[in-house]
Amino acid sequence: MGQTKIVWKRGMQFDAFSPGKNEPIPIEAEEKFGGKGEGYQPKPFMLVALAGCTGLDVASLMKKMRIDENVSDFTIDIDAHMTDEHPKYYDKVHVIYNFKGKNLNQEKLTKCVTLSESRYCGVYKMFRSFAEVTYEINFIEE
Repeated sequence: MGQTKIVWKRGMQFDAFSPGKNEPIPIEAEEKFGGKGEGYQPKPFMLVALAGCTGLDVASLMKKMRIDENVSDFTIDIDAHMTDEHPKYYDKVHVIYNFKGKNLNQEKLTKCVTLSESRYCGVYKMFRSFAEVTYEINFIEE
């Protein structure tokens, strides 16, 4: 079961709370819609959820496969296209995995990514219900 709570601060600002967490996440409209630019905007935050979900999967799988020691840096970039008409939403999302390290096991790292995107990451599945989602993997040897 999922649960969250938001509390209106005033104007176009809210604080969001996740279950069991006391630290708020500030949510706010863009400045052109009356916000002050101090909080996260909901739609881009969805991309953070996608990157976080798949990133946690991949990190866990790297550890289980004992290949995390060779990875010195792991980042995920997301490029997303939003529709022009209301309600605006992401219709194309491209996830870019970047692994840096020495003697990277490209085969196992690729397996980690494909297991996350095809089997484990529920946020991937949710995005696929409304967007075309693609990915690529970059390996940078040190």
